[in-house]
Amino acid sequence: MAFSERVTRLKSSLIRDILAAAQRPEVMSFAGGLPAERCLPTVDWRAMPAGLGQYGMSEGEPALREAIAVQARSYGLDCTAEQVLVTTGSQQALDLIAKLYIDVDTPVLLEGPTYLAALQSFQFFDANCLSVSLTAEGLDLAALRDCLAARRPAFAYLIPTFQNPSGVRYSPNNRAAVAALLDEFAVTLVEDEPYRELCYDGELARPLCAQLQRSAWIYTGSLSKTLLPGLRVGYLIASPELLKPLRALKQAADLHTCRVSQWQVLQWLGTERYGRHLDEVRAFYRERRDSFAAALGRHFSDIADWQVPQGGLFFWLRLKTPIDTRTLLDQALAEQVAFMPGEPFFADPDQHRGLLRLNFSHVLPERLDTGLARLAAVIRQATPDDKEL
Repeated sequence: MAFSERVTRLKSSLIRDILAAAQRPEVMSFAGGLPAERCLPTVDWRAMPAGLGQYGMSEGEPALREAIAVQARSYGLDCTAEQVLVTTGSQQALDLIAKLYIDVDTPVLLEGPTYLAALQSFQFFDANCLSVSLTAEGLDLAALRDCLAARRPAFAYLIPTFQNPSGVRYSPNNRAAVAALLDEFAVTLVEDEPYRELCYDGELARPLCAQLQRSAWIYTGSLSKTLLPGLRVGYLIASPELLKPLRALKQAADLHTCRVSQWQVLQWLGTERYGRHLDEVRAFYRERRDSFAAALGRHFSDIADWQVPQGGLFFWLRLKTPIDTRTLLDQALAEQVAFMPGEPFFADPDQHRGLLRLNFSHVLPERLDTGLARLAAVIRQATPDDKEL
């Protein structure tokens, strides 16, 4: 059977594969970015108005687009509802962006590491993925300038707030410098902020898109982490010159996002009830993060280093003895533990070793110590005998 050449570049999502293997209830999964079941609110479908079974606008429901724009303006992003496009999860936003910009060998700038599903989407369209490393403050500014000057990318895809997978939050000075460099080289910014509302420490800075003076921009977000992932409602907000082609791509993809899901999101977004829900979610995850940090200290202090994230859902660990963590998956699953290897989060995975991403939101507290102890034992067992951990 003959398929398109592009299908030869199609890769199954490693995260989805691991989650499928971890479906057994006895498996303790630190792999995916699953919200805690307790943080999924109870929804009421009884007041759903008539007419939502009919086709809708490709851009999304007008009232929801306005609510998203109001929220974005509260972040400091100057935009109107006309600039909002509701998508089927933020993953569709990335797919539309890839279709808009990428031809074979189109240069695209990414953080190293970066969000795995974005990397896979861009590679599917055969982009030339250029990585700039992260520091504790954000992007390596010297490396960013060199990359922009050497080969101007079609766009820069950045996650400046609780970056996935590293958890890094760009400092205000780093944000300003990154925005200035993108303006200097007139490079479009794609800013992904799915974890912005999951902030446990400190104050949030303005989005990078709000700090640009001349570059085009696309800002993406999601309701999956703060409301219900099963609704599959995300969005993008774009500078005006990008709206017409993005709307056409959305129409070609699926006509419009599910109107029933959009209606349910609208019952929450911008309401006092949603504000209370976010406060409860943040308090809940802060407690889980702190418990996870303590458990890591008990079981991983001799074999790995990490920083406690100020937001988001992940810890990013660097092993003191760099081994390919992809080789540990089968052993971990045999011990009924799942985790996410760090190597696939890089455009050049074979150049990076000894990294893993652990989710702290999903595993029940009473199983946390057992799961981390088993994972640490798997790592110790795989470490060469001549290395003293």
